[in-house]
Amino acid sequence: MARDRKPSHHRTRIAAVTSLAVLTLGGSVLAELPAQAAAKPRGHDVSSHQKNVDWRKAKSKGARFVYVKATESTNYKNPYFTQQYNGARRVGIIRGAYHFALPNKSSGKAQASYFVRNGGGWTRDGWTLPPALDIEYNPYSKKKCYGLSKARTVAWIKSFSDEVRRRTGRRPVIYTNSLWWKTCTGNSRAFAATHPLWLAHYSSGPGALPAGWAYWTFWQYANGGSLPGDQNRFNGTLAQLKKFARG
Repeated sequence: MARDRKPSHHRTRIAAVTSLAVLTLGGSVLAELPAQAAAKPRGHDVSSHQKNVDWRKAKSKGARFVYVKATESTNYKNPYFTQQYNGARRVGIIRGAYHFALPNKSSGKAQASYFVRNGGGWTRDGWTLPPALDIEYNPYSKKKCYGLSKARTVAWIKSFSDEVRRRTGRRPVIYTNSLWWKTCTGNSRAFAATHPLWLAHYSSGPGALPAGWAYWTFWQYANGGSLPGDQNRFNGTLAQLKKFARG
């Protein structure tokens, strides 16, 4: 498996019915989450696996936002990051950067610092999504929780988040799936109130959410489709997506 390709063995494929929930931003109601998310803004996420992306084509197929992999651990940078990140912006796609966490390699603070220095920044321009932390099953070992206890995993995420906030002014979006979160953090509720959820769940509905989160902000629902890379939805309107980007 290539180091820039998200592992696929963790994907949960249980069909579920979505219940109504209220999406808020800064205390104001944004939208109700319907059982069917098909009308919500489409987006995708890419890494160097997608190489040089044809952004005009992606936009013509409906892409309104994208997350681009910037870094992994403290020794890997996506060699296509500039083309992908800047290319999306040039054609009018809202974009953000994400970091693939390897908590067994170095501290959360160290990886957050490396991430922000290499593409994981944020600016209040309405076109830049908050930085995102991709934390999920270990693709390089059978130790799916990276050999860390639940408490150490929670502490690692907190360290990463604190450093991202210190450097950018925003808390990161957390990308994960419910089973990993339950297994490796003990279903921690420590982040739900302050960190947007990017939920990975490959099914007709988002399914159960990790503990504490009442709604998803992004939902990754498939690892292939009409857009390059993984397929996503934003839980709101396009105007709300732009407001979310501005912070």
